[in-house]
Amino acid sequence: MQKFVPSILAVALGVALTGCQDQGPKREKVEINKNPYPSTYKPYSSSSTLIKNATVLTGTGERLDNTDVLLVDGKIKEVGQNLSAIADTTVDANGKWVTPGIIDVHSHLGAYPSPQVESHQDGNEMTSPNTAEVWVEHSVWPQDPGFNRAREGGITTLQILPGSANLFGGRGVTLKNIPAPTMQGMKFPDAPYGLKMACGENPKRVYGGKGVLPSTRMGNMAGYRKSWAAATEYKRAWEEYDKAYAMGLNPEAPERDIKMDTLRGVLDGDILIHNHCYKAEEMAMMIDLSKEFGYHAGTFHHGIEAYKIADLLAENGNCAALWPDWWGFKMEAYDMVQENVAIVDAVKNSCAVVHSDSDTTIQRLNQEAGKVMYRANDVGFNLKEEDAIKWITYNAAKSLGIQDKVGSLAAGKNADVVIWNQSPFSVYAKAQQVFIDGAKVYDRDDEKYQAVSDFMLGQK
Repeated sequence: MQKFVPSILAVALGVALTGCQDQGPKREKVEINKNPYPSTYKPYSSSSTLIKNATVLTGTGERLDNTDVLLVDGKIKEVGQNLSAIADTTVDANGKWVTPGIIDVHSHLGAYPSPQVESHQDGNEMTSPNTAEVWVEHSVWPQDPGFNRAREGGITTLQILPGSANLFGGRGVTLKNIPAPTMQGMKFPDAPYGLKMACGENPKRVYGGKGVLPSTRMGNMAGYRKSWAAATEYKRAWEEYDKAYAMGLNPEAPERDIKMDTLRGVLDGDILIHNHCYKAEEMAMMIDLSKEFGYHAGTFHHGIEAYKIADLLAENGNCAALWPDWWGFKMEAYDMVQENVAIVDAVKNSCAVVHSDSDTTIQRLNQEAGKVMYRANDVGFNLKEEDAIKWITYNAAKSLGIQDKVGSLAAGKNADVVIWNQSPFSVYAKAQQVFIDGAKVYDRDDEKYQAVSDFMLGQK
């Protein structure tokens, strides 16, 4: 663990009071760039589009029949019946359904791309229990054909996460699902970074086998606490340096540590936690851990047992990103109910999300949400399409900290929109047209809007 010198501010003040303040040349202020790899995303050129007479699911619990949606300058201009606006393009959506663009909060596309060969598997830095210094965006191959397949399923935004071998797996990145030659060209502007954490079996199995901590769940917890304690001291050292410099003193900057930069970003509220965590008692411990060190526990991913603590999750403002029916593939994944998402969703102020963690189910995330709705209704829930769409639109956007920009159909939001041939929760549903920031990026009936990855060129 990095050693830290006594309080820089206290030392500086002591020196000043004794008349021995450093009289040398004033050092240049050391600043840490929090975003050294900024987005270069530019929306595709777009014209105004009027979608008429659709069944509209807003993403916030409303179903609007025979409704129009107007897209202008990359934004949603208006949602309502019988809009009289004149647009460059008018789409007759009678009999069709319109939703916000679908958001997957848990993907590994680009970091585990196709073709699935060893040299392309760059999503899991299994060399230390704490690899908070790695950023998965530096592993993303934007020509992964999976991005195109996901777009064909209505996915307009997705978070790419590193794998779950480590207690701290590194930073995730949120992308706009557009064809682009670089990762930065896909990067969602100003979306918060995420920090991948992992509970339970994965880290203790990987590192216990190497004879290092952790090899048990109590070892997992100790590893988290040691890292957060070090991050707290790192944060304090930099804050005291900033205070001393602002007072006109001439302090020496602390030694920079890019691992601690990420953990400090969480403590400062700039980076959101995304925690691979299956068991109820471990999610509860993670909430307690966050309270001990003064950060928010964020979103729990997979959460097989989230239904057991639905009230606790809602009380603490934690989203739960869940599968509809994956279970039983390891011991911590056995105590599952297929109504898991619906039970979490039933609590006031909840944030239930359906995620994929798969390069195939991301192509039909709408139907994954539909599974939950139909199964839950079979056992007594009364969920409707306008309820289920929230799990893959607004709640997903909230999990990623971008709900002010996407996730619902409302005036002023980014025009990320999908036109479906029928209810998106039908097994026969297909996305017919997909818009990102008002620009059409997919059309099932027009090859001009069916992007092909470099890897797929010439393939039959």
